[in-house]
Amino acid sequence: MTPERLRELVSAGESLDVEFKGEQRAPLSDHDLVEAVVCLANRPADRPGWLLIGVEDDGRITGARSHHPCGQTELLRLVALIANRTRPSVTVRISVVELEGKEIIAIEVPPVRTPVATSAGRYLRRAVGGDGKPCCLPMFFHEMHSRQADRGAEDYSSLAVPDAVWEDLDPLEFERFRRSIREHRGGDQPLLELSDLELAKAIGAVEENGAVPHVRVLGLLLFGKENAFRRLMPTHEVAFQVLRGHQVEVNEFFRQPILRVMEECLQRFRARNREQEILVGIMRVAIPDYSPSAFREALANALIHRDYTRLGAVHLQWYEDRLEISNPGGFPEGVRLDNLLVTAPRPRNPLLADAFKRAGIVERTARGIDTIFFEQLRNGRPAPSYERSNESGVVVVLPGGEANLEFVRVSVEEGQAGRNFRLDDLIILNALWQDRRLTTEEAARLTQKSEAEARTVLNRLLEIGLVESRGERKGRTWHLSAATYRRLGKPAAYIRQRGFEPLQQEQMILQWVSKHGRITRKEATELCQVNPYQASRLLKRLAKDKHLIRRGVGKGSYYVQGP
Repeated sequence: MTPERLRELVSAGESLDVEFKGEQRAPLSDHDLVEAVVCLANRPADRPGWLLIGVEDDGRITGARSHHPCGQTELLRLVALIANRTRPSVTVRISVVELEGKEIIAIEVPPVRTPVATSAGRYLRRAVGGDGKPCCLPMFFHEMHSRQADRGAEDYSSLAVPDAVWEDLDPLEFERFRRSIREHRGGDQPLLELSDLELAKAIGAVEENGAVPHVRVLGLLLFGKENAFRRLMPTHEVAFQVLRGHQVEVNEFFRQPILRVMEECLQRFRARNREQEILVGIMRVAIPDYSPSAFREALANALIHRDYTRLGAVHLQWYEDRLEISNPGGFPEGVRLDNLLVTAPRPRNPLLADAFKRAGIVERTARGIDTIFFEQLRNGRPAPSYERSNESGVVVVLPGGEANLEFVRVSVEEGQAGRNFRLDDLIILNALWQDRRLTTEEAARLTQKSEAEARTVLNRLLEIGLVESRGERKGRTWHLSAATYRRLGKPAAYIRQRGFEPLQQEQMILQWVSKHGRITRKEATELCQVNPYQASRLLKRLAKDKHLIRRGVGKGSYYVQGP
């Protein structure tokens, strides 16, 4: 720990990763010190936490007091104290750093794979309290299961359910599972030949024992009867809601096996999902309000990755301009907003995720989130948003509203020409349409790839004539080409993107003609943001100066580049 790094931590304030312990009023006791370390060790993170002794809650530097009779704090003794009073033992690193003339004890708490307690058996966890501030809360048994699942150290769906018996499973749900395999190409076909018991064993729904003494969580989720859910799995619930402003039009809750819930929600989705068509050449292209495959993947993700140790429903909320799908439980450890598209799949319930793949419901590649982004962008709508997700829940928002039909047309035309868009292409083109220009660094952040990979995508789009660049090296920016703006029905936007000021109408008109070959009075009016009379004067003046040549007469006249 350096003084500069310590100053950064203090100025940023307390967080889930950093806790301040002031000693202005009284020295920190060994008991409170160990509990603070346990609390930080049990926080949901894969990076070290910091306990800063000598910093008050408001960030004031008051200095740490001596923790040993010799008049100073012996670091090795402090390390040994923490290791001896934690179960399992936590080995910390301690530094004494001087800041503003006062000594601060900085304790680095490493991330651990299992829940940690004090030697007295007290479990604490770092969390955000009801006041919105980080604090230490008691850690209960079900939260330990949740934390282990977050870290990939335990699969909750594989745990046996006490008191659950084979009779709690519904034979009709086994047939529903088989039907799903038949209807989806990715289904595990050999499972169709197995009996109910053999099928349950094959996918891990029950313990592999002929007597079937225990049914696992997976077995109840896939095949359980409704009364078994209420008795044995009260945390499983799914809500389908349709909202119009402050009015709730539909408010249905389901406590049923997961595949049945999927079917019920998909039926309601299809009944409300409208489509419009555009004609591209001789091909009709359907553009739905929301992509069925994107909806199916988002719903499957919510069911697979939800935390089944927490009360609360998976919510599907249909608003007038968006669709929101949320589930209890934050992202698994290692998954963040800035690596959603590139991180390796980390299901919270691996056995359940595998069952969904074998039933053919989700892709074998486990890259369903790519499908959600790709389908949303391909249908001419903004990218999905996970910005409202936090440590207690994941929320995906699929924007609705009017689709950019011309963007869909461009995408289809490029596909017909053998240049199918990839996900990175769509992300960058959508961002250029929304924000008008990007740097290579911004493109890398959006695609969650390196700058070299983002530059490769941009250069490919440049080669096929969809984007153009300005500037050199780090000052280089990218924007849609004139041809792309024309195909999108916004040719005037290109000239504005080239950086001309609104008062430079003549130069804007000449730039237009240079790129598009001709210009009409109507186009000049829109381009220069002037009235038709002013546009006529501009065009006549340019023609008089020999910069343009007028062709045609009356309303059919237009201007081309002069000699």
